[in-house]
Amino acid sequence: MKWLIASDIHGSAKWCERLMEVFEQEGADRLLLLGDILFNDKAEPDKQAVADMLNAMADRITCVRGNCDGDGDVAMLAFPVEEDYVRIPIGKHAMFATHGHIYNETNLPPHMDEGDVLIHGHTHVPKTRPFRNYFCFNPGSVSIPLWGSRRGYMTYEDSVFRWMTLDDGEEYRRYEI
Repeated sequence: MKWLIASDIHGSAKWCERLMEVFEQEGADRLLLLGDILFNDKAEPDKQAVADMLNAMADRITCVRGNCDGDGDVAMLAFPVEEDYVRIPIGKHAMFATHGHIYNETNLPPHMDEGDVLIHGHTHVPKTRPFRNYFCFNPGSVSIPLWGSRRGYMTYEDSVFRWMTLDDGEEYRRYEI
């Protein structure tokens, strides 16, 4: 199964539309959203357009709640928005998907085992960091990249994580677990 992993859309219809295109181009089976889906106080978001695009593929989305995902925004979405994190089995290990504002590399989610992967958004900056007994990854932001990073997403398939740019689909990082 191929996962496309993205975070921090923040109501940008333009970049959500590009994410939907990339989802199809990648041939992904599932979309993992790491929160902050609709809210954006810095630009003119089009929440309804983003909700409509995502709702059209609701049966293929797994989503965790971000710090900007209020009840009104969540009510616009036709798929469940998990609370703090979701645990996804990947081979002999697990991927713990969370937004990053509660659980992150300094506050791990419960029941993480050696070799597991913590994957979060929130910082809007891509990350690849192996720790002593687990991995911590961040796909960066779909719409508001920070610290000189580019708009991006990740894929996961067959024990390989790939970091990709959203605008041109360039792979710029790869990590096999």
